[in-house]
Amino acid sequence: MTKKQMHEFFARLRDRNPEPKSELLYHDPFTLLVAVVLSAQATDKGVNKATPALFAVADTPAKMAALGEDRIRDYIRSINFFNNKTKNILALSQALVAQHGGVVPQTREELVKLPGVGRKTANVVLNVAFGQPTMAVDTHIHRVANRTGMVKEPTPEKTELALLKVVPAEFMSHAHHWLILHGRYVCKARKPDCPACPVRDLCGFRDKTN
Repeated sequence: MTKKQMHEFFARLRDRNPEPKSELLYHDPFTLLVAVVLSAQATDKGVNKATPALFAVADTPAKMAALGEDRIRDYIRSINFFNNKTKNILALSQALVAQHGGVVPQTREELVKLPGVGRKTANVVLNVAFGQPTMAVDTHIHRVANRTGMVKEPTPEKTELALLKVVPAEFMSHAHHWLILHGRYVCKARKPDCPACPVRDLCGFRDKTN
Protein backbone atom coordinates (compact mmCIF):
# COMPACT_ATOMS: atom_id res chain seq x y z
CA MET A 1 0.00 0.00 0.00
CA THR A 2 1.42 3.38 -0.98
CA LYS A 3 1.65 6.35 1.37
CA LYS A 4 -1.18 8.03 -0.51
CA GLN A 5 -3.37 4.93 -0.23
CA MET A 6 -2.53 4.59 3.48
CA HIS A 7 -3.58 8.18 4.12
CA GLU A 8 -6.83 7.70 2.22
CA PHE A 9 -7.50 4.40 4.04
CA PHE A 10 -7.42 6.02 7.47
CA ALA A 11 -9.13 9.21 6.29
CA ARG A 12 -12.14 7.15 5.22
CA LEU A 13 -12.24 5.25 8.51
CA ARG A 14 -12.00 8.56 10.36
CA ASP A 15 -14.84 10.03 8.35
CA ARG A 16 -17.07 7.11 9.32
CA ASN A 17 -16.09 7.18 13.00
CA PRO A 18 -14.21 10.36 14.03
CA GLU A 19 -13.86 9.45 17.71
CA PRO A 20 -13.66 5.66 18.08
CA LYS A 21 -13.89 4.32 21.62
CA SER A 22 -12.94 1.10 23.35
CA GLU A 23 -15.92 -1.24 23.66
CA LEU A 24 -14.78 -2.23 27.14
CA LEU A 25 -16.55 -0.59 30.08
CA TYR A 26 -14.21 1.37 32.36
CA HIS A 27 -13.98 4.78 34.02
CA ASP A 28 -10.29 5.36 34.79
CA PRO A 29 -6.83 3.90 34.02
CA PHE A 30 -7.08 1.20 36.70
CA THR A 31 -10.48 -0.14 35.68
CA LEU A 32 -9.34 -0.03 32.04
CA LEU A 33 -6.23 -2.03 32.94
CA VAL A 34 -8.30 -4.66 34.74
CA ALA A 35 -10.81 -4.85 31.89
CA VAL A 36 -8.09 -5.31 29.27
CA VAL A 37 -6.39 -8.05 31.31
CA LEU A 38 -9.75 -9.81 31.61
CA SER A 39 -10.40 -9.45 27.87
CA ALA A 40 -7.49 -11.70 26.85
CA GLN A 41 -8.97 -14.69 24.98
CA ALA A 42 -12.44 -13.43 25.89
CA THR A 43 -14.97 -11.12 24.26
CA ASP A 44 -15.48 -7.50 25.29
CA LYS A 45 -19.18 -8.30 25.66
CA GLY A 46 -18.46 -11.08 28.12
CA VAL A 47 -16.08 -8.91 30.12
CA ASN A 48 -18.61 -6.08 30.22
CA LYS A 49 -21.17 -8.39 31.80
CA ALA A 50 -18.85 -9.11 34.73
CA THR A 51 -16.99 -5.90 35.44
CA PRO A 52 -19.74 -3.47 36.50
CA ALA A 53 -20.46 -5.47 39.65
CA LEU A 54 -16.74 -5.93 40.32
CA PHE A 55 -15.92 -2.26 39.85
CA ALA A 56 -18.86 -1.26 42.05
CA VAL A 57 -17.04 -2.76 45.03
CA ALA A 58 -13.39 -2.50 43.91
CA ASP A 59 -12.50 0.37 41.60
CA THR A 60 -9.03 1.10 42.99
CA PRO A 61 -5.94 -1.10 43.43
CA ALA A 62 -6.27 -0.92 47.21
CA LYS A 63 -9.92 -2.00 47.17
CA MET A 64 -9.17 -4.79 44.68
CA ALA A 65 -6.29 -6.06 46.79
CA ALA A 66 -8.49 -5.96 49.89
CA LEU A 67 -11.20 -7.89 48.09
CA GLY A 68 -9.00 -10.97 47.96
CA GLU A 69 -8.70 -13.86 45.57
CA ASP A 70 -11.90 -15.72 46.42
CA ARG A 71 -14.17 -12.70 46.05
CA ILE A 72 -12.51 -11.49 42.85
CA ARG A 73 -12.98 -14.98 41.40
CA ASP A 74 -16.67 -14.91 42.24
CA TYR A 75 -17.14 -11.73 40.19
CA ILE A 76 -15.25 -12.90 37.08
CA ARG A 77 -16.16 -16.58 37.06
CA SER A 78 -18.04 -16.20 33.77
CA ILE A 79 -14.89 -15.06 31.92
CA ASN A 80 -12.51 -17.48 30.20
CA PHE A 81 -9.48 -18.52 32.27
CA PHE A 82 -10.93 -16.84 35.35
CA ASN A 83 -8.62 -18.67 37.76
CA ASN A 84 -5.40 -17.31 36.26
CA LYS A 85 -6.96 -13.91 35.67
CA THR A 86 -8.08 -13.75 39.30
CA LYS A 87 -4.49 -14.29 40.46
CA ASN A 88 -3.17 -11.71 38.02
CA ILE A 89 -5.75 -9.06 38.95
CA LEU A 90 -4.98 -9.52 42.63
CA ALA A 91 -1.21 -9.51 42.10
CA LEU A 92 -1.18 -6.48 39.80
CA SER A 93 -3.37 -4.57 42.27
CA GLN A 94 -0.99 -5.42 45.09
CA ALA A 95 1.97 -4.35 42.94
CA LEU A 96 0.31 -1.04 42.07
CA VAL A 97 -0.23 -0.32 45.76
CA ALA A 98 3.25 -1.41 46.86
CA GLN A 99 5.32 -0.06 43.99
CA HIS A 100 3.36 2.79 42.42
CA GLY A 101 1.32 4.35 45.20
CA GLY A 102 -1.88 2.93 43.71
CA VAL A 103 -1.37 4.80 40.43
CA VAL A 104 -1.21 3.08 37.03
CA PRO A 105 2.20 3.86 35.46
CA GLN A 106 2.37 5.64 32.13
CA THR A 107 5.27 3.78 30.52
CA ARG A 108 5.27 0.43 28.75
CA GLU A 109 8.38 -0.61 30.64
CA GLU A 110 6.62 -0.31 34.00
CA LEU A 111 3.28 -1.68 32.83
CA VAL A 112 4.67 -4.93 31.44
CA LYS A 113 6.28 -5.65 34.79
CA LEU A 114 2.81 -6.01 36.31
CA PRO A 115 1.38 -9.55 36.55
CA GLY A 116 -0.77 -10.47 33.55
CA VAL A 117 0.20 -7.39 31.56
CA GLY A 118 1.83 -8.03 28.19
CA ARG A 119 2.89 -5.63 25.48
CA LYS A 120 -0.56 -5.48 23.82
CA THR A 121 -2.34 -4.77 27.12
CA ALA A 122 0.20 -2.09 27.98
CA ASN A 123 -0.27 -0.45 24.58
CA VAL A 124 -4.05 -0.36 25.00
CA VAL A 125 -3.74 1.34 28.38
CA LEU A 126 -1.15 3.83 27.12
CA ASN A 127 -3.32 4.75 24.15
CA VAL A 128 -6.80 4.74 25.64
CA ALA A 129 -6.08 5.99 29.15
CA PHE A 130 -3.15 8.30 28.48
CA GLY A 131 -3.50 9.29 24.82
CA GLN A 132 -0.13 7.95 23.73
CA PRO A 133 0.24 7.03 20.02
CA THR A 134 0.71 3.29 20.48
CA MET A 135 -0.44 0.41 18.29
CA ALA A 136 -2.01 -2.42 20.30
CA VAL A 137 -1.90 -5.26 17.80
CA ASP A 138 -4.43 -8.01 18.46
CA THR A 139 -5.57 -10.73 16.06
CA HIS A 140 -7.88 -8.27 14.26
CA ILE A 141 -5.18 -5.69 13.60
CA HIS A 142 -2.62 -8.32 12.64
CA ARG A 143 -5.08 -9.77 10.13
CA VAL A 144 -6.30 -6.46 8.67
CA ALA A 145 -2.84 -4.92 8.36
CA ASN A 146 -1.43 -7.92 6.53
CA ARG A 147 -4.52 -8.79 4.49
CA THR A 148 -4.90 -5.28 3.10
CA GLY A 149 -1.21 -4.96 2.28
CA MET A 150 -0.32 -2.25 4.78
CA VAL A 151 2.50 -4.49 6.02
CA LYS A 152 3.73 -8.02 5.50
CA GLU A 153 4.83 -9.35 8.86
CA PRO A 154 4.61 -12.82 10.47
CA THR A 155 3.91 -11.85 14.09
CA PRO A 156 1.80 -9.29 15.96
CA GLU A 157 4.86 -7.59 17.47
CA LYS A 158 6.53 -7.21 14.08
CA THR A 159 3.24 -5.96 12.68
CA GLU A 160 3.09 -3.38 15.49
CA LEU A 161 6.59 -2.09 14.78
CA ALA A 162 5.93 -1.97 11.03
CA LEU A 163 2.64 -0.08 11.47
CA LEU A 164 4.31 2.50 13.68
CA LYS A 165 6.56 3.31 10.72
CA VAL A 166 3.89 3.55 8.01
CA VAL A 167 0.69 4.88 9.62
CA PRO A 168 0.52 8.67 9.09
CA ALA A 169 1.13 10.55 12.32
CA GLU A 170 -2.16 12.43 12.13
CA PHE A 171 -4.08 9.15 12.52
CA MET A 172 -1.98 7.43 15.18
CA SER A 173 -4.05 8.44 18.19
CA HIS A 174 -7.03 6.42 16.93
CA ALA A 175 -5.45 4.06 14.38
CA HIS A 176 -5.55 0.92 16.48
CA HIS A 177 -9.23 1.45 17.32
CA TRP A 178 -10.17 1.96 13.67
CA LEU A 179 -8.32 -1.21 12.68
CA ILE A 180 -9.80 -3.29 15.51
CA LEU A 181 -13.34 -2.22 14.70
CA HIS A 182 -12.78 -2.72 10.97
CA GLY A 183 -11.49 -6.23 11.64
CA ARG A 184 -14.26 -7.04 14.10
CA TYR A 185 -17.20 -5.94 11.99
CA VAL A 186 -16.11 -5.75 8.34
CA CYS A 187 -12.78 -7.40 7.57
CA LYS A 188 -13.70 -10.53 9.50
CA ALA A 189 -11.48 -13.58 9.63
CA ARG A 190 -13.57 -16.24 7.91
CA LYS A 191 -15.70 -14.18 5.55
CA PRO A 192 -14.76 -10.53 5.16
CA ASP A 193 -17.70 -8.32 4.22
CA CYS A 194 -15.96 -6.80 1.20
CA PRO A 195 -19.18 -5.41 -0.36
CA ALA A 196 -19.68 -3.23 2.73
CA CYS A 197 -16.04 -2.22 3.03
CA PRO A 198 -15.38 1.53 2.71
CA VAL A 199 -11.75 0.94 1.71
CA ARG A 200 -12.24 -1.98 -0.67
CA ASP A 201 -10.55 -0.23 -3.61
CA LEU A 202 -7.45 0.47 -1.49
CA CYS A 203 -7.10 -3.09 -0.24
CA GLY A 204 -4.60 -5.53 -1.70
CA PHE A 205 -6.52 -8.66 -0.65
CA ARG A 206 -6.90 -10.87 -3.73
CA ASP A 207 -9.77 -13.06 -2.58
CA LYS A 208 -12.37 -10.38 -1.98
CA THR A 209 -15.92 -11.55 -1.37
CA ASN A 210 -18.70 -10.44 -3.69
